[in-house]
Amino acid sequence: MTQTNALSKMLAERDWILADGATGTQLFNMGLSAGDAPELWNADHPDRIHKLYSDAVEAGSDLFLTNSFGGNASRMKLHDAQDRVFELNRLAAEIGREVADASGRTVIVAGSMGPTGDIMAPMGTLTHESAVEMFHEQAEGLKAGGADVLWSETISAPEELKAACEGARLAGMPWCGTMSFDTAGRTMMGLTSGGLAQLADRLPQTPVAFGANCGVGSSDLLRTVLGFENTSIPIIAKGNAGIPKYHDGHIHYDGTPELMADYACLARDSGATIIGGCCGTTPEHLRSMREALETRPRGPRPTLEQITERLGGFSSESDGTDGAGPAPRVTRRRART
Repeated sequence: MTQTNALSKMLAERDWILADGATGTQLFNMGLSAGDAPELWNADHPDRIHKLYSDAVEAGSDLFLTNSFGGNASRMKLHDAQDRVFELNRLAAEIGREVADASGRTVIVAGSMGPTGDIMAPMGTLTHESAVEMFHEQAEGLKAGGADVLWSETISAPEELKAACEGARLAGMPWCGTMSFDTAGRTMMGLTSGGLAQLADRLPQTPVAFGANCGVGSSDLLRTVLGFENTSIPIIAKGNAGIPKYHDGHIHYDGTPELMADYACLARDSGATIIGGCCGTTPEHLRSMREALETRPRGPRPTLEQITERLGGFSSESDGTDGAGPAPRVTRRRART
């Protein structure tokens, strides 16, 4: 690698690492409108992105993701900003580097790379070569801005995860990868938790860590984490703050700080080392998660019954590994909320 792998060093020294929470939730609270590109704020409102990162660090996060989830050429083309990919990703990481370096402790800046929104061939029109080119361009911008590691997230297709991996490798950067298991224990393109664990060991560049993010509720995510077996690679758990519910024209996540504290410890006991939140997770949630991880002793690997007792029921009976999951479906996803 072209620069020190700070995340691997932290993983070697720590039993757990607290990641950040939701990007979209916080930016919408700051005034981002639905349909706007959050990445443009890296140039137009850097003070707000600085606050986004600082709030996570002050709440106890050891690692935060940059505001670059949709910062690839395919996504940015929707906003006529495809020629600004390098710039916007560089700015996302530069602001993050400033916040991390001023924190007084080691904080990892993880360069977020979300899905392209296009469907990979042969089901769709996106070729492997084009996907690699897009991820590589994004990776170079994040690298130039000072990101410690690249972080592919909310991926559904194994082919797209492979392309992100190759883009990171071409940039000479360490990387992590998480997929979203939101379709009866599978990703939208049909991959199971066991399938991802096998894939992670076969990729051209082994991820520093891999796991699951977003999906449905925290219970479902932990059931997925329990399915990551027979791997020596550190595991990531980044679950939503409860279940999304529509209320007064807005999506609201019903997970309390107390629930997310329980989730964080159950994630640790389930085998995850990097633990954070996704949609709906605020700094208040993160503070409770940090306190719980620091004060509650490690417990045995939880059962499914213990998970549902603490966090609520699963959204489906199947975890995807019994062959009962649905067939892959084709859709487009914009961003973490």
